[in-house]
Amino acid sequence: MVDNTYGQIAERKSRSSALNFLKRLVKEKPLGTVGAIITLLLLLIGIFASFIAPYGMNQSTADLLVRPSLTHWFGTDNLGRDILSRIIYGARISLIVGLVGATISVTLSTIIGMLCGYIGGVFDLLVQRFVDAWMCIPSLILMMVIISIIGPGIWQVTIVMGLCFGISGSRIIRSATMSIKENVYLQAVRSIGCSPSRIIIRHILPNVMASIIILFSTVVPMVILVEASLSFLGYGIPPPNPSWGAMLSGSARDYMFQAPWIIIWPGLALSIVVYGVNMFGDALRDLLDPRMRGGSGRYGVKVKKDIMTSGSNAPKRV
Repeated sequence: MVDNTYGQIAERKSRSSALNFLKRLVKEKPLGTVGAIITLLLLLIGIFASFIAPYGMNQSTADLLVRPSLTHWFGTDNLGRDILSRIIYGARISLIVGLVGATISVTLSTIIGMLCGYIGGVFDLLVQRFVDAWMCIPSLILMMVIISIIGPGIWQVTIVMGLCFGISGSRIIRSATMSIKENVYLQAVRSIGCSPSRIIIRHILPNVMASIIILFSTVVPMVILVEASLSFLGYGIPPPNPSWGAMLSGSARDYMFQAPWIIIWPGLALSIVVYGVNMFGDALRDLLDPRMRGGSGRYGVKVKKDIMTSGSNAPKRV
């Protein structure tokens, strides 16, 4: 009976915290709210692409290079494929690449960052010098070299991007780990004989979770944009998969002046998604970072209200 009561209290607290977060997001971060809506739409379109798309992703029709109309809202390409359907299926690819690539990247960053930040010493010195050398190499060129060796493909590209961004992103988790390593409660845990693995998993990991969430939200749009760049250069996801970057290259460059809608719609979809996820990531950073809590919000209304309230309640001198 007591366990059920505690469970109900914890569930109510989680619901209230989620509602408070949504209220703060809408009230303080309107651009972040728009970004959250765009991110949610990307998620839904990617999951239900097979039911939303009016045509197959590579289904050819007799209409070649047709302008946008009621039959084909975004027009067709040089092979008669519906561009709207290909963009919808491209959202699924961007969703898979963004989420899986960001998950690999953040997992690797968390492991490297927490180990370096907690162990320190020679281990931290050697690993960080390797990270420095890795960050000196242009990431796009490095990915192109690796993909040219192992071959293009959706999973190859996703894993390569996750590994590349994971090594460089470990700096953020390392700094967060070092900032809490010398806290009193960690010294108390070490004094009672807890193992380093238990300290890292049970005590350090929950305290750097906000940094991990923020890092994940910033890596997702980066992975989507880099995948589009690799596909545009011919090192990304090969056809017939309708990647947004691949839709901007190849035959689209040959017909872009004759049928500009071939490149306008994929480029616009890519720009909107990257912008929306970036805005949502910035809002998460501002709302989850403890150093930025209790601020004035976006327009400083809270501070002005507090100043007016404190001024009215302040004792007057005689």
